[in-house]
Amino acid sequence: MGIEYGYHMDLHIQLMEAALNEAKKALALKEVPVGAVVSHEGQIIGKGYNQVEHLNDPTAHAEMIAISAAANYLQSWRLENCSIYVTLEPCSMCAGAIVLSRIKWLYYGADDPKAGSCGSLRNIVLDTRLNHQVILKSGILAKESEDLLKLFFRNLRKHKRMD
Repeated sequence: MGIEYGYHMDLHIQLMEAALNEAKKALALKEVPVGAVVSHEGQIIGKGYNQVEHLNDPTAHAEMIAISAAANYLQSWRLENCSIYVTLEPCSMCAGAIVLSRIKWLYYGADDPKAGSCGSLRNIVLDTRLNHQVILKSGILAKESEDLLKLFFRNLRKHKRMD
């Protein structure tokens, strides 16, 4: 049982809005505003937002935190009937974690032409050489995700000019 794109669009929007709320937490910490939620049968079981700077941890990406929380919730590393909603196209590390955790569906908002590994630079989640592929859909609330990122980088540039 799962949620497929095209059906339950209201739920997809609701879950991506939850990911955007997580991204806003990152923004408040002056982190790159990326948020993620993992859902199981429509219920959020894991949340995360970028905390790389805050935790001094290069692996503290939104997806990694949300996946860990979901695995803890289910008491299993196998998230086979789960979906992950992310505001920005996952990087190589996060795409690899999505594959390794056996997440079934990935929905993301904005493309990441510089680091995206779910279609922009490469496509880890659909690589048939791996033992698991993910059902992928992009563009859900892309503008809202892009707007948060633009706000962050505009503020970052403004502060750098003041220094």
